[in-house]
Amino acid sequence: MRKDKGRPRRRPRWWAGAALLITLVWLFGAGPLGMFLGRLGEVQTNDPGAFLPVGAESTEVSEIAEEFDREEAVPAVVVYSGGGDIAEDDLAAIAGVGERVAGEPWAVGPVIGPFPGTEDPSVAQFTVAIDPGHDTGDAVAELRALLADDPVPGLQAQVTGPAGYAADLTAAFGGIDSTLLVVAVSAVLVILVAVYRSPLLPVLVVLASLLALGLSGALVYLAADTGLVSLNGQSQGILFILVVGACTDYALLLVARYREELTTRDRVPEAVLAAVRGVTGPVLASGGTVILGLLCLLAADLASTRSLGPVVAIGVAAALFSAMTFLPAVLALCGRAVFWPSAPRRPGDGAAAGGGPGEEGLDAVVARHRFWGRIAGTVSRRPRAYWIGTTVLLAAAAVFAPQFDAGGTGQAEVFRTQVEAVEAQEELTRGFGPVSGAAPALVVADADRLDEVVAAAEDLPEVEEAVAVTEPGPPGADAPPLVEDGRVLVEVTLSVPPESSEAVSAVGGLRDALRGVEGADTLVGGVTATDLDTLETAQRDFAVVVPLVLVVVFLVLIPLLRSLVAPLLLMAANVLSFAAALGVGTLVFEHLLGLPGADPVVPLFAFVFLVALGIDYSIFLMSRAREEALVHGHREGVLRALTVTGGVITSAGVVLAVTFAALAVIPLLFLFQLAFLVAFGVLVDALIVRTLLVPALSLDVGPRAWWPGRAGRPAAAAGTAPADRRG
Repeated sequence: MRKDKGRPRRRPRWWAGAALLITLVWLFGAGPLGMFLGRLGEVQTNDPGAFLPVGAESTEVSEIAEEFDREEAVPAVVVYSGGGDIAEDDLAAIAGVGERVAGEPWAVGPVIGPFPGTEDPSVAQFTVAIDPGHDTGDAVAELRALLADDPVPGLQAQVTGPAGYAADLTAAFGGIDSTLLVVAVSAVLVILVAVYRSPLLPVLVVLASLLALGLSGALVYLAADTGLVSLNGQSQGILFILVVGACTDYALLLVARYREELTTRDRVPEAVLAAVRGVTGPVLASGGTVILGLLCLLAADLASTRSLGPVVAIGVAAALFSAMTFLPAVLALCGRAVFWPSAPRRPGDGAAAGGGPGEEGLDAVVARHRFWGRIAGTVSRRPRAYWIGTTVLLAAAAVFAPQFDAGGTGQAEVFRTQVEAVEAQEELTRGFGPVSGAAPALVVADADRLDEVVAAAEDLPEVEEAVAVTEPGPPGADAPPLVEDGRVLVEVTLSVPPESSEAVSAVGGLRDALRGVEGADTLVGGVTATDLDTLETAQRDFAVVVPLVLVVVFLVLIPLLRSLVAPLLLMAANVLSFAAALGVGTLVFEHLLGLPGADPVVPLFAFVFLVALGIDYSIFLMSRAREEALVHGHREGVLRALTVTGGVITSAGVVLAVTFAALAVIPLLFLFQLAFLVAFGVLVDALIVRTLLVPALSLDVGPRAWWPGRAGRPAAAAGTAPADRRG
């Protein structure tokens, strides 16, 4: 029988069926799950309890106050304002509105007021408590609708207070389901089209991200609905952004390796499998680093910080799964057509045939990547000057990091746009001065020491009055203090604005003073005490979580790079990058934009995201450097890695920076600051740390960077067969 030796042997077509099956499972399995993204609001918890520090004194007071029926009733302050003084007839009309408000099913107890303004008689207000059994946002929406339907002529009615702020905060997160996702996906799509100049490939990458988002939305919904995780608006916004950004990053790495393999392999299935094998290690290490780093947030005591970790970790796992299963399947089905109209050449069309990347000469690699080849050549000529220069530059920016103001902000400063609660609070302050009794400090004390506690509190210059909560009785009656389990609840009204730094200091002084009352066993809570505890807890969380994240990242890098020195170099570079981003943030926020400060958790969130995500680019670079060093030696291996991965890592960094920048569309100061820090830090990691600092430092350190591994040693680089890469 004659054999056609010149004709390539036919391979089984099983791969086409497998790729089609995987694609259909994703499209018809995960695709419909996208409906859960619109239902995440059903399982969100944006009430103040979702952001309280776990185990803090103010949280304990909040739990004890439940026994006094004071625990969760959220006060809503209705403010009336006009151009002239409010007359008696107007007050009577306002009182009539208050009576109708008190009859609503979500109102608790009688309406307090109305009261005319003590500073400006053109303002009046009354307060209604909202039943904890009703959704605060819905109740405030109904209250505002009632006020609009029952107006007092010549007066404007607005709602503020804790309930008003909570409702406006919930409304601020309302853009997550639509605006945020549209902005992020559109930005990614534009960047991908510019990078690949292909109409099909960007759509497939975005489709992979959307399928991952749908899967993560369903998993998070199930976990939140069953109580396994706690979801709030800020966690949902970060989830959307991180899934799209991470999945796109992993997809870019896979696509770049696939394109590279197509230049050396004739068969598409072989190129896809080779690409998957080539990126599995760094992608799994990258995803694992992010997932484990986020899970380190479980060690935090602040409830909102602790809840973020598992929610976003679920999203990254879904992104990783989609990028490494759905995308390879559709690439295999589409073949070279995904890169049309600039598909990579076949080996027979002039490309060097061979078994894959690493076997062609360095000159050929540089010829295919001219820009990054020139950068690699420039760095290789003076590596010490480049790593010292970039280190000095980053250190100069990092000098300002300790000045970053993370002392918290007032409720009115949380919003970047004008909202009704803020406008009403300004009118309330105009009418009644800067002090409002809607948010007093709450003191729990032993009933036998009530008089001493009240006296000690009122001795402080910042305290206006201290009054014990009394038993229900007829109006005007001298009711006795309400006692529960031998304890009383005392409301302490401060003479300073409740959201100011002076109030936070006053609560600290109040705690110190009351601890001096022997046998009183006092605990101080309330809104301002929660601000104080949040600040202290955030500082504690930063001190605990940061070292934990560093240890986890280090332990992930060791088996990936099979080295102890290289992981230390990468971590030092990324920590310096974070400090530089925080320093630049200080200059931008305080000196350029004049922002009032930052939420206490901003530095911690920025650190976790920048270290866990920023290390990705160093992982992509150094894992490829190790692969090449095992064949060509350390110096050439680093230069090849920098040349080959330069374009894809830069594209990935830009994509991730742009997706995080999309968080700025949500009009909240916290998310704006986090978006800037992470976006800027990611660009620093991708453009400076990975491009200049890490390669130059690796070249200067030499093969010792892989100690105690064998990569880069002459013995390891002696062979050129693919088997030599196992190392």
